[in-house]
Amino acid sequence: TEVTEKLEEVVMIWTKQIRQVLVESEQIRREADDVGPSAELEHWKSRMSSFNSLLDEIKSSRVKKIISILQAARSKTLKQWKELDGRITIAANEAKDNVRYLYTLDKYFGPLANASPVMMEHIPSLMNTVCMIYCTSPYYNTSEHMTSLFLKITNQMINTCKTYLCEG
Repeated sequence: TEVTEKLEEVVMIWTKQIRQVLVESEQIRREADDVGPSAELEHWKSRMSSFNSLLDEIKSSRVKKIISILQAARSKTLKQWKELDGRITIAANEAKDNVRYLYTLDKYFGPLANASPVMMEHIPSLMNTVCMIYCTSPYYNTSEHMTSLFLKITNQMINTCKTYLCEG
């Protein structure tokens, strides 16, 4: 029982740390007013990396051994652990899926940033791709995500026009 208590303390520390990561990931992002759509892809790539690292740690043999010992001891701390493990898995899957979908837009970000204000040739394809993401993505098709993406696309178009006017 002494070993079990020590292991439960370790799991409770991990639980607290994982909860903190989840809370931080769910907070509203603070971004500059003129940030472009590439920032959206970078945000999700960073989040994917963080959650994948956390998943790798959770699935390590060291952690699995501790969890199996606590399972054998019928520890009550495992209920919280399993719930957090599920939340981390969902967050990792969301980030991975969002990166995959946002990469389909990446080819438009360069032309959008470097074109003259006559960028209309790229807009229909860009909007079709955004529509495809909205219709097919299980995670990214929320109004919050779409609003953020459209805001960044609009910012990029405005910045491109400003740059064009200042050079002209």
